[in-house]
Amino acid sequence: MDAKDSKVLLFKLTANPILAEEVAQKLHLQLSLSEVDHFADGEVLARPLCSVRDQTVYVIQSTANPVSERLMELLVFIDGLKNANAKEINLVIPYYGFCRQDRITREGEPITAKLVAKILEAAGVNLVITMDLHSPQIQGFFSCPVDALSPTDLFAQYYQDKLAKLGIATQDVCVVSPDHGSLHRARNLASKLPNSTLAVIDKRRPAPNKAEVVNVVGEVKDKVCIIIDDIIDTAGTVLACADCLFARGAKKIFVGGTHGIFSQGAADRLLKSKIEDIVITDSIEQNIKGINAISLAPMIAGVIEATEEGRPIPDSWMDFH
Repeated sequence: MDAKDSKVLLFKLTANPILAEEVAQKLHLQLSLSEVDHFADGEVLARPLCSVRDQTVYVIQSTANPVSERLMELLVFIDGLKNANAKEINLVIPYYGFCRQDRITREGEPITAKLVAKILEAAGVNLVITMDLHSPQIQGFFSCPVDALSPTDLFAQYYQDKLAKLGIATQDVCVVSPDHGSLHRARNLASKLPNSTLAVIDKRRPAPNKAEVVNVVGEVKDKVCIIIDDIIDTAGTVLACADCLFARGAKKIFVGGTHGIFSQGAADRLLKSKIEDIVITDSIEQNIKGINAISLAPMIAGVIEATEEGRPIPDSWMDFH
């Protein structure tokens, strides 16, 4: 993208400053200036510091912890862009907060993932680009276009390189889904690791952020197991799955998760466990020694570039370089 002739403006707020800088570099753009202030009573002010009139604007902001504050920053900023006559307001939300509240499981529960989608649309959003939604139906909560990207190719390349470095053949690998909801992620990753096998954990949740493993469907004995999931929060699921796999004879365990939240000391517990490798993406910016991170910048930049040039989004992340 030619910065000199571009009518695209790229903004960061507070959630993803490093990722936003990397995306800007990939697009050969300068990040446009913005201001985010918090008043003494907790109110937020977020506004662009340059003219956005008749411009196509992209805003990069994960709605991660503190989730409500980050969402409010985004909404206030969108309103400012709209009032300043931006031509088009597009959001890059690498991690879509409230995504686990996507259905009613008990009487009286809200569908907050849908509520947030409707609020963003009402604020004036034209397009949403996001990464690895917790469940596919969230995409349908929006009426505006949503590019829901998958990081499978990124993880596949990471594990291909790691396995080669360790001298581990892919036929000795079993990709494990920690529950039925992530089975499609595990299946897609296994398909990119030739001759690897697939297993799924039968898991129950007696309460929020608590997981109990009931059974393992698939053979994991003497296998190098890769547990792949979209979100690592308290790590209760991952640790319970790892204990179960080791008990059934797994040789090594690696863990991959798109969104590393790591609440309640989760990172420390993972690093002290027998899990040998942990990798996340930078959808939520973390800097934790011992946990590897894959950059989403090439993929996000590639999608923005393809969108602005009217090209289809490439099928493989390799085409984003």
